Amino acid sequence: MNNPISCIITDDEPYARKGLQGYIEKIEFLELKGACEDALELGELLVCQPVDLLFLDIQMPFMSGIEFLETVQNPPKVIFTTAFEQYAIQGFELEVLDYLLKPISYDRFLKSAWKARNYFELKQSKDQLPYLFVKSNGRLEKIVFDDILFIEGMENYVAIYCRDKKIITLSTIKAIMEKLPATRFIQTHKSYIACIDNIDAIEGNIIYIQKYQVPISKYLRKGFLESISR
Repeated sequence: MNNPISCIITDDEPYARKGLQGYIEKIEFLELKGACEDALELGELLVCQPVDLLFLDIQMPFMSGIEFLETVQNPPKVIFTTAFEQYAIQGFELEVLDYLLKPISYDRFLKSAWKARNYFELKQSKDQLPYLFVKSNGRLEKIVFDDILFIEGMENYVAIYCRDKKIITLSTIKAIMEKLPATRFIQTHKSYIACIDNIDAIEGNIIYIQKYQVPISKYLRKGFLESISR
């Protein structure tokens, strides 16, 4: 990777934060951007300091790490750091990169850091491709990014609306969003992703793309307007 992986530590235990900070300082491809005591502080920090990766404790006061992930739209990738192994299944369901059990050794932390690096390198290489493949009706369909108008989530499926066709595939909005270049696509609603290049007009909380209307969530409106005005 050309740029280091930016990250934030969130843990209510001071010694745990200090230990993780020491590990991060030893790894050249990680860049620490902050350390928080709880999920509420983390949420405030992410507004002004977006990062690639969170080292996130699970059991914290006010809000657990799992509750934080379930309520935040498009959170960074996460590596859980916890003393409780019973949350591993929930971590898998939330698509976290890794699950570190305390006390965390440096060797185990380094292995997790490399897993994160491999993930971001793979994502970067995918972002450079002008297309993606999805499985639909028993075959792989190639979809060129330029042809995508918007994407609609429907429980365990997504509908990809293209210029001349609509493709339905077994996936989630979150999983599809990770395959798309962030500079060209933006989530406007918990169930919708829009291609910025193909937006014709915006009126109130509605995006017009050709004959379609795509909603803008009030929670995502500010981030959406900032993204299209850059």
